[in-house]
Amino acid sequence: MNPMLGWKRVCRDVLFAGVAASIMSCRPPPTTIPPDAVSRGRDLFFNETFEGNGRTCGTCHRAEENFALTAEFVAKLPPDDPLFVAETNPDLGQNFENPALLRPFGLILENQDGFGDLANNFNMRGIPHTLGMSTSIASAGGPRTGWSGDGAPGDGSLRSFATGAVIQHFTKRTDRVAGVDFRLPNDQELDDLEVFQLSLGRQEDLSLPLLLTGFVAARGQEIFIDRASGKCNACHFNAGANGDPTIFGPTAGNLNFDTGVEVLPDQPADLTGELVPPDDGFGNPGMGEFNTPSLVEAADTGPFFHNNAVETIEGAVAFYNGASFNNSPAGQLIAGATGSGINLDATQVVAVAAFLRVINSLDNIDQSIALPQRSDQGVFGSTSQDLFLAAEEAIDARTVLRAGGLHPEAVVLLTSAIHAIQALEGRYRAGEMNEAIAVLEQARDAMIG
Repeated sequence: MNPMLGWKRVCRDVLFAGVAASIMSCRPPPTTIPPDAVSRGRDLFFNETFEGNGRTCGTCHRAEENFALTAEFVAKLPPDDPLFVAETNPDLGQNFENPALLRPFGLILENQDGFGDLANNFNMRGIPHTLGMSTSIASAGGPRTGWSGDGAPGDGSLRSFATGAVIQHFTKRTDRVAGVDFRLPNDQELDDLEVFQLSLGRQEDLSLPLLLTGFVAARGQEIFIDRASGKCNACHFNAGANGDPTIFGPTAGNLNFDTGVEVLPDQPADLTGELVPPDDGFGNPGMGEFNTPSLVEAADTGPFFHNNAVETIEGAVAFYNGASFNNSPAGQLIAGATGSGINLDATQVVAVAAFLRVINSLDNIDQSIALPQRSDQGVFGSTSQDLFLAAEEAIDARTVLRAGGLHPEAVVLLTSAIHAIQALEGRYRAGEMNEAIAVLEQARDAMIG
């Protein structure tokens, strides 16, 4: 087999740079998540370099950044951070990353269609979060991982995704020879990484409509669900990543669409004059399609879309009003099914975004409450680590609301809870944590009945 054929969505052995990498991942994820496997997977995710260039999974998927990465966070990193290995390792100085796009826009270079022409055949993509994947990657056509849904060699599963990530991002040289530039994860490591990632974030979808207390967010929810106006629920059923089963069938799961993001004018990366080849999305050659992301976690995991084209959640909602979407195959599909495209006024865009901000904040609060409890049960990390992340989740909940001018009373309560949790990071007391949790619950109650 030609090692330069790129990712293939079949379960088989794949050759990379002449070295056989067994990618036998066609097995369903576990129905229960063993705590010891989660702990082992966490250690691998954040600490294992696989004898490569110093990067780990956590180099790009930062826990304190909702397991994603923003340009602002990148700007805070020291020069010797493994993220910048293309700037410090001469063997990776060309065709591995583009610092001119990584530093200001958080874009990572991906050879999604193979390693045959490194100088010209690549994509520049944002880093997707890894939250809520237990509800968001299954589809009738197989697992959907990565922005295009085929972000892994082999069968596209999370196990294969980990193998592909090591080959793509952990290598010491662009030759990518297994056993020389990295070592491949073994079956146990792939299992542990999978269960850890599946443990992250929420474990079930919402059931809309929610009894929201805010007038603007409640109206945004109505527009989101309405098949005559927002039409969002068709592809983001219950604000998740799956298609509406009454439209696409009960087993559709996560779907791929060509939404026209690639033809948006004046995209930030394009304005630099750097080479940014068109991203052909799903398949090889690509079909121009990208898989549907969950919206519950959206508001605090921007920038948005596969290429970080839009910075704010309001801008992401407004995208669906424009010509790029409404003229796209997905836009035409929606118009054909409903009789019209999407055309929301500015106040309606803000309302839908307010709804997304509120459900994101609610999820942040749930995670902030759950993290210390999971730590007490030995499920996740250490108490100090989980207290830090619990505070970060509460900070995200507050930030998301503040940016939309939403629920000032909840913002005040979240501020109090943040201070209480941060005070515990050096001296954990279960009783004081319970008091902080009670304040978090008050903040949640201020947003939802």
